Amino acid sequence: MSAESAILPGYIAGTWDIDAAHSHVGFVARHLMVSKVRGSFTQIEGQIVTAENPLESSATATIQMDSLSTGNETRDHDVKGENFLDVANYPVMTFRSTGVRAEDDGYVADGELTIKGVTHPVELSVEVNGFGPDPYGGTRVGFSAIGAINRADFGITANLVLPTGGVMVSEKIELSIEIEAALKTS
Repeated sequence: MSAESAILPGYIAGTWDIDAAHSHVGFVARHLMVSKVRGSFTQIEGQIVTAENPLESSATATIQMDSLSTGNETRDHDVKGENFLDVANYPVMTFRSTGVRAEDDGYVADGELTIKGVTHPVELSVEVNGFGPDPYGGTRVGFSAIGAINRADFGITANLVLPTGGVMVSEKIELSIEIEAALKTS
């Protein structure tokens, strides 16, 4: 066991499959400069590899863009359309970690996020929530992560300037991620 893994109680090295039913990939955007609209993607798949040294761990994820939900069907249709995510032409978003580093009391996962065929670096502040058994004889791990992106970096530039000088939708999009994953046994 490495010095890094010693500070994570119950740390288990292994390959983990993301459990979409118990995971959440969410986002927040400012709307009309006066409120925040929240949304999420419900179809996610991927793997996390926890290495003997946690700083050598990695993660990959694929998110089905058509699974977007903001709680409003009209808005969902608009965000999935050509002006924003263009889901018909870009059906998936992907994340691939490029490194993990210790920072303050937690970790940062550096990675590459691809949206609409455009890839940019992203930093996710990660909290390791724990490792433990599930009631079916398996083992689970949980992570929380937060970050932010500029949607214009990914070619999502549609906007409407308001009479007050603000915009309809903020360029900054906050990310909020909860991941539960199951240890692969074979």
